[in-house]
Amino acid sequence: MDDVCEGKDFSFPSQEEKILAWWDEIDAFKTQLERTKKFPEYIFYDGPPFATGLPHYGHILAGTIKDIVTRYQSMTGHHVTRRFGWDCHGLPVEQEIDRKLGIKSKNDVIKMGIGNYNEECRGIVQRYVHEWEKTVVRMGRWIDFRNDYKTMDLKFMESVWWVFSQLFRKDLVYRGFKVMPYSTGCKTPLSNFEANLNYREVPDPEIMVAFPVIDEPDGACFVAWTTTPWTLPSNLALCVNAGFVYMKVRNKLNGKVYVVAESRLGELPVEKVAGSSKPKSSGGKAKSVDSYEILDKFTGASLVGKKYVPLFDYFMDYSDVAFRVVADDYVTDDSGTGIVHCAPAFGEDDYRVCMENGIISKGENLVVAVDDDGCFTERVVEFTGRYVKEADKDIIQAVKEKGRLVKTGSFTHNYPFCWRSDTPLIYRAVPSWFVAVEKIKDQLLESNKQTYWVPDFVKEKRFHNWLENARDWAVSRSRFWGTPLPLWISEDGEEIEVMDSIEKLEKLSGEKVTDLHRHKIDHITIPSKRGPEFGRLHRVEDVFDCWFESGSMPYAYIHYPFENVELFENNFPGHFVAEGLDQTRGWFYTLMVLSTALFGKPAFRNLICNGLVLAEDGKKMSKRLKNYPPPSDVINDYGADALRLYIINSPVVRAEPLRFKKDGVYGVVKDVFLPWYNAYRFLVQNAKRLEVEGLAPFTPIDHSILQKSPNVLDQWINSATQSLVHFVRQEMDAYRLYTVVPYLLKFLDNLTNIYVRFNRRRLKGRTGEEDCRTALSTLYYVLLTACKSMAPFTPFFTEVLYQNLRKVTSNESEESIHYCSFPTVEGRRGERIEESVDRMMTIIDLARNIRERHNKPLKTPLKEMVIVHPDANFLEDMAGKLREYVLEELNVKSLVPCNDTLKYATLRAEPDFSVLGKRLGKSMGAVAKEVKAMSTEDILAFEKAGEITIATHLLKLSDIKLTREFKLPGNAKIEDMDAKGDGDVLVVLDLRSDESLYEAGVAREIVNRIQKMRKKAALDPTDLVEVFFKSLDQDETTSQEILESQELYIRDVLGSPLLPSTLIPPHAVVLAEERFNGISNLSFTITLARPAPVFNSDAIAALFAGNTALARKLQAYLLMRDHHNLKAELQLGKGKISIKCIEDLPPVNLTLGEHVFLTVGDYFFSQKKVTS
Repeated sequence: MDDVCEGKDFSFPSQEEKILAWWDEIDAFKTQLERTKKFPEYIFYDGPPFATGLPHYGHILAGTIKDIVTRYQSMTGHHVTRRFGWDCHGLPVEQEIDRKLGIKSKNDVIKMGIGNYNEECRGIVQRYVHEWEKTVVRMGRWIDFRNDYKTMDLKFMESVWWVFSQLFRKDLVYRGFKVMPYSTGCKTPLSNFEANLNYREVPDPEIMVAFPVIDEPDGACFVAWTTTPWTLPSNLALCVNAGFVYMKVRNKLNGKVYVVAESRLGELPVEKVAGSSKPKSSGGKAKSVDSYEILDKFTGASLVGKKYVPLFDYFMDYSDVAFRVVADDYVTDDSGTGIVHCAPAFGEDDYRVCMENGIISKGENLVVAVDDDGCFTERVVEFTGRYVKEADKDIIQAVKEKGRLVKTGSFTHNYPFCWRSDTPLIYRAVPSWFVAVEKIKDQLLESNKQTYWVPDFVKEKRFHNWLENARDWAVSRSRFWGTPLPLWISEDGEEIEVMDSIEKLEKLSGEKVTDLHRHKIDHITIPSKRGPEFGRLHRVEDVFDCWFESGSMPYAYIHYPFENVELFENNFPGHFVAEGLDQTRGWFYTLMVLSTALFGKPAFRNLICNGLVLAEDGKKMSKRLKNYPPPSDVINDYGADALRLYIINSPVVRAEPLRFKKDGVYGVVKDVFLPWYNAYRFLVQNAKRLEVEGLAPFTPIDHSILQKSPNVLDQWINSATQSLVHFVRQEMDAYRLYTVVPYLLKFLDNLTNIYVRFNRRRLKGRTGEEDCRTALSTLYYVLLTACKSMAPFTPFFTEVLYQNLRKVTSNESEESIHYCSFPTVEGRRGERIEESVDRMMTIIDLARNIRERHNKPLKTPLKEMVIVHPDANFLEDMAGKLREYVLEELNVKSLVPCNDTLKYATLRAEPDFSVLGKRLGKSMGAVAKEVKAMSTEDILAFEKAGEITIATHLLKLSDIKLTREFKLPGNAKIEDMDAKGDGDVLVVLDLRSDESLYEAGVAREIVNRIQKMRKKAALDPTDLVEVFFKSLDQDETTSQEILESQELYIRDVLGSPLLPSTLIPPHAVVLAEERFNGISNLSFTITLARPAPVFNSDAIAALFAGNTALARKLQAYLLMRDHHNLKAELQLGKGKISIKCIEDLPPVNLTLGEHVFLTVGDYFFSQKKVTS
């Protein structure tokens, strides 16, 4: 493996750029597809975005989810085709062109020519494709841009025609008027789900209008209430509720007679007394009732059929059937007067009620007095050309002048706005082609049951409710740039031809077709099958709603049924889709409608629905406000992997909102990638150290052999790694991406802070070469497995690590980590050892907490700790195979297990109010009292049984909190011992000072200072140094005794002895030197120097018959040699080398340990052997 730099010098973004270049070089994505082409298909549908805007965090989020899932599926043995798609038609494109060319109305388009207009649209459709590809690729997403699909492609459009034709044949298509949400800004009707995308709270005028009843003896008027005065010119009926009670009342002051619902009488205005200076008041209900005299009461049903005087005379040609009272249950008494004015062209219920009562009829006779631009037509003479919303005030004034205005005011309510143009929507009857969704509602609900959603509440609530209330879908748009409806109709409307293919159109028309856009086919006509006298069939002018196109994507992107029939039919429904929460009323809905209508099944099997990415302040991300960092800045600062993990490990993957914080991305680097990298770096450094020390290069031991390692932490980390693989597979198979990152965080924390930390001596070779290689091999496989498990999530970082890790294996390893199979669980997982190590860490944390509480730092050795726990197996693990790790980490000399839980603790029971409160209600007080009064024996019996009945309520272990409070044993003082517990475990520390521990404490202090010096000198763990000690005390006896008694500990931790400063050779290269005062009452100097050879001058001189000049010349030569190479040469010669290359120097044979020592340490120990 190659050397690696420190974590602080590792640039994640620049490494990612290198990986991207390498992936391009080996054509990694294409290669992966080629290698998996014989595997089972995994069908992923990528919803097409518009390319007329730049990608934002919402797109990055959805793209990351899609990439993780599809990478995982590729690694688990599937062939996953991933083609990018583009939504090319529709309003977004037309709006851009309208702004560019200053187009205000449809007539402007007709004047410039539909062909010219459409080609302008075609020209901007892929304006930002390069920017999209750059961002998507930089995020590490593997998807095919070269073989993408576009909704404007001929093949795609032909499949859309086929979809529509199948619906037509199933009698699921009809033409009719329908009152629909209509955007005057975009000059087109919107679907119901589009209308729900942009609601705002706005004030609107509210007025009550009088409609005089014809032939009424008291001159009574019906009073109707409306918040849309602009619809009054089109009034054709009044609607009451047949079941309500209505009243005829006379105003006591002005004598006017009104008819309103009894429950709404209080809404009538209160007139001021003549000559009174008091202002008008709408008054309370009591005042209103007092102001009116009740003349009569009757049911709503009795009013049906009564005629009234029209407000305006624009629709007098409807007099025979209109201007009368009808009844329907949609009239409520929670607002208004209980009487609703009906303008069938501008209200869905109005249209239905007027149709049912014969005021209007199906066909073309409905007069819509508002044009496509939202302006009154010539029919409404006084307001012709006026925009309806702007005409409200003048219409109210006209009503007032007619003496028909009863009351006026303002009304604040939620009102729909166009999600594209941001203009208020109106409801307007439009001739349109519909898919009869209501006919298949039950099938839709059944299809929904066959799908799996994450999170499931979106499916069960939001989407289910939307399907339950589904309305017929208007799929046609009176626009230009879109897929034209494949309908050719005769002039009398009796003959309709639906084109299901280009071939059919060519056959019937006799014309060659190469493009299906309007300007290429609108001129094509078809002869009538009934004969020449019936003329020719012409295409209807409408185009498809672009949602119909995107809903057809599963078929159209592979040109089904004209191509890929077997591929589609063997793999439908598709396996996976993912988009934002807003698509429950958009793409997810249209996919479901079309697939159910066509095949009686859902379009997809699995779905991940993400929430909205907001700015840090909780507001919508806004380019104008600049309230979020550009994605490119975040990627350039921290890397794409960090951004991927940040958004995946957030509420947004559970369909909740995410407040995006750039600091959060940095947190991922700090908390995930740097610890991961440091564990990897530690492996590489210690693997390289073997070669530095002249040993055989590192090659990982066979994994099956490692599984039998007797080392408890090897067993634990192997089991934990298998648990990681099991968990990631389990969660990824369930599409719960958001659970994986927290588990990985815990795993990496355990890897670095338990396995690597507690195994440093083994990994550094202090316990022998064989044990070192076992530990290194275990760490190698753990890191390799973790990388493979996380490759779908962090494709760059795992590739960087893998490319270095694979260098120590055979040439058979895969070229890229993304060609590897996803790990499988191998062997048995040791649940007991995993649980014991978790408990061990709990014990260590508890003991550290006690130390901190008593200001006893870890460098201060303590005599004893007691672990109290009722589980004998756990105590056996703590006192046995885990004992040395606990004692070393906590710097305690002995560990005493204790299963007598009452020896050091008292037991106390408390009810868990958060769990029991709602369940027990009023019984909570009595139960709580009895729980608190439980004796020790009661609690122990409860622990053993797992349940207890109190006041007739059965309580489980999860219902009661059991706490162990420390009890001082015998005559111990409170300052001598302390304890801390967590659940069923209690840790007791003996805090009394012990002189016998003093020397060990000083040794830890000295070692601690040396390690800090190494760090300050920027030394790598593999950098060999010799450490020299010089006492600065007048009496050096104390320090000398400590160094001698603690020699083994110091050498074990440092990997080299602590040498007297008197042995520093004059030719030594000093790396660092520092003076320390008052360290455990000692003062000393520590010197770090590079290893340097030590010469036996007398023995070397003897080689030259006592010629010291020649001896000095040989020593100078040896000092010039590279220390590592000299060591390697001596090892190769089994401690002997011949020197023949020095001019004027006779050849000599040098022996290690006789003439030369490679280090001062070697010399020091040789002298100790001699003296001993």
